Amino acid sequence: MNGKPGAAGRRGASGKRCLFSRSRRLCALLPLCSRHLLPGACIASVYPMGNGTSRLYSALAKTLTSSAASQHPEYLVAADPEHLEPIDPKELLEECRAVLHTRPPRFQRDFVALPADCPSSHPPIRVMQWNILAQALGEGKDNFVQCPIEALKWEERKCLILEEILAYQPDILCLQEVDHYFDTFQPLLSRLGYQGTFFPKPWSPCLDVEHNNGPDGCALFFLQNRFKLVNSANIRLTAMTLKTNQVAIAQTLECRESSRQLCIAVTHLKARTGWERFRSAQGCDLLQNLQTITQGAKIPLIVCGDFNAEPTEEVYKHFASSSLNLNSAYKLLSADGQSEPPYTTWKIRTSGECRHTLDYIWYSRQALRVRSALDLLTEEQIGPNRLPSFNYPSDHLSLVCDFSFNEEP
Repeated sequence: MNGKPGAAGRRGASGKRCLFSRSRRLCALLPLCSRHLLPGACIASVYPMGNGTSRLYSALAKTLTSSAASQHPEYLVAADPEHLEPIDPKELLEECRAVLHTRPPRFQRDFVALPADCPSSHPPIRVMQWNILAQALGEGKDNFVQCPIEALKWEERKCLILEEILAYQPDILCLQEVDHYFDTFQPLLSRLGYQGTFFPKPWSPCLDVEHNNGPDGCALFFLQNRFKLVNSANIRLTAMTLKTNQVAIAQTLECRESSRQLCIAVTHLKARTGWERFRSAQGCDLLQNLQTITQGAKIPLIVCGDFNAEPTEEVYKHFASSSLNLNSAYKLLSADGQSEPPYTTWKIRTSGECRHTLDYIWYSRQALRVRSALDLLTEEQIGPNRLPSFNYPSDHLSLVCDFSFNEEP
């Protein structure tokens, strides 16, 4: 995972050895409930595939069913990475592209290099922020009226999500609306060298959807060859002293190259118009927690999240004026360095078209600098039917930044 390739188009993988053809590999990706019910057995169901698709499909198609997720919470545990074989990310990317061979290719997005005062002696830290769209919500609640239902099929959409992650190869990955952590993202990403943490919402709206895959929540992954975990905190956010349905994960990591510490946090604040004061209170609670975790801003901080708030909202202003001295990375792409992008989400629901800037990567402006940032999709690329689509798996765009530490005084 050392190279940082751009977003290339899809290529077929016919004739290549399939990553998941061995029974041991298939066993590692079986639903946990199946392995529990059949101890010692490695039995892989064969799922029908369209012509030309990769056998990766049969391994990735396994998901926890609604009954397993809701009636058997004991199955919701992470697979033991010691028993999972490593995956070559290039081969996995080829496998994903083979599954997606009937879909249009990914759009090209370029990194914009930002001015730097001096070069860094260590490789940059690539951070990816993305609300990936919970599968249960995409199919059952969000009412994307211009999106064909076929575009939301999990069997292919999960490969679109993986393709996006593999194309940019982040060192740190912050995700929201994850409802396939245990059966898809944790087993696969752990085999790519990531260590992951998942914190579900206490009352996830996914559980209201028939045939759901359990609750959605936030997930945080980091490459173990670049970082070691110092401490980790799962935070259930409060508002006006009341516990809420929104959560955050905050982890202090030590960079193996430089031995410097970095706190990384991921969150997803309350959605919808009319909840602005609620979001503001949640943001204040998160900032107070981060103040303690970073020892009063002594440890550099990066906060990723879907804040469900435009830059005009109070919660945004709280982060911009916090004593943690944070700046929003994507402002740096604007001409004056002071304006957020025009949108990070763009969708059409039954209530109408929604184009908003809701997603952010905040960073400690004194300790860190942004070396480059991934540009957004253009309106032409997004297309008239907006997101999600056959091209893109979520209604939110991924944000990706390369950071480096400023030299210590």
